[in-house]
Amino acid sequence: MNNIIEDSDKLIYCYKFIFNNGMEKEFKIVLDKKNLSLIQREESKKYPEWAELKFFKCPNCLLDEKKHKFCPIAIGLVNVFESFSSLISYDKVTVIIETEARKYMKHTTVQNALSSLIGIYMVTTGCPIMEKLKPMICYHLPFATEEETRYRVLTMYLFAQYFLFKKGKKPDWELKKLTNIYNDIQIVNKNFCKRISAIQTEDASINALIVLDCFVSFVTFAINQKMPEQIENLFNAYLEN
Repeated sequence: MNNIIEDSDKLIYCYKFIFNNGMEKEFKIVLDKKNLSLIQREESKKYPEWAELKFFKCPNCLLDEKKHKFCPIAIGLVNVFESFSSLISYDKVTVIIETEARKYMKHTTVQNALSSLIGIYMVTTGCPIMEKLKPMICYHLPFATEEETRYRVLTMYLFAQYFLFKKGKKPDWELKKLTNIYNDIQIVNKNFCKRISAIQTEDASINALIVLDCFVSFVTFAINQKMPEQIENLFNAYLEN
């Protein structure tokens, strides 16, 4: 039975972590359906120093420190990293992910489970670079394979080009700018690893980011290897007409 109450204005993902010792941790991610931005609860606590924008600021960051004291991704992930600070990446966990439409469950390692959760926060908290991946959040697929990720990235980007075309702007049908987007995302991922490494924590959160970065590296490599040509045969029914 689905425990998430449907809301026409909100998109909700509920992550529940169940550990072998009986401990449970739950995170409810609430997004605005109109812009897929994270709806943050008002927090009275003071954010830690490592959440400040200037603390290991990404070299390609587009935010002005005068207007943004804190890194938006860091603010979104403070509670997550604090909750998992004492856990090791290879600890076993059962994770249940609940949405309005369906429920996912997987027995995996903490780093893989965290990778799926962290990915949502990184894209929806307000980082201008990561926001390019927002369309994928609307159709979030936990624990996607490399092939599924490749397909979702392509369809997302080509849809973006179609909308540019409809608005009279120049689309990038050759996917030349897609590699640039993912190169920027890699920089953010790697720099955020440095940010987390600088605080007192076990390796679960860091390795979760590394898992994310591996997928980014795979997508970038696949783009350079003419990714669309590798799946062209799937569309033979269209091409043969």
